[in-house]
Amino acid sequence: MQWTSILILVLCAIVGLVLLRGLWNMMQAGPGNTSQKLMRMRVAAQAIAVIVIVIVVIMSR
Repeated sequence: MQWTSILILVLCAIVGLVLLRGLWNMMQAGPGNTSQKLMRMRVAAQAIAVIVIVIVVIMSR
């Protein structure tokens, strides 16, 4: 497995973990401020993952 594949898997796992943490916080009726922070963190992680995937696809051509 190439290092780029591992990097993409790690980034996707981070996005998934933050998403699950946010869902858990909502199910437990946690503070709204925490939910907002987790949502922002997820969006940032997702943006980074998409950018890395696009760069990898462009470089592999």
